[in-house]
Amino acid sequence: MNLKRALTNLVHAVVEEAERNPEFSKRVEEALGLGESPRRTSIPKQPRDTPPRAAHRRAPAVLDPVDLARQGETALRARLGELTLEQLKDIVADYGMDPGKLVLKWKTPDRIIGRIVEVSIGRAKKGEGFLSSGSGSSEP
Repeated sequence: MNLKRALTNLVHAVVEEAERNPEFSKRVEEALGLGESPRRTSIPKQPRDTPPRAAHRRAPAVLDPVDLARQGETALRARLGELTLEQLKDIVADYGMDPGKLVLKWKTPDRIIGRIVEVSIGRAKKGEGFLSSGSGSSEP
């Protein structure tokens, strides 16, 4: 007997049994995802002061670390030190500071703050060489 014929016979046997036996029919429907949806347990609601998050999305950053970096590293570190671990991770995610997806796994605020400071200062200084007056000028 070939495979096609064997599978056809199997399907026919399952259908016949499902028609005769309501309990079997119910189990087949559930296995195939055709039965009633299972009742969902209630999901705790977020506090009203917390903006809703999409699935697998972090909340928007509460501050602009690059703008603060332009004011100096001390000001940046002081402001970041006031934030929770989750708020720091929100900044990392919102500003694309974790291309390797490792920083969001870190558990210590100081370590995350170090990464934010490093990237923010680098971004704040980016292009400064072009802004220097008198250097590279080729006026006659």
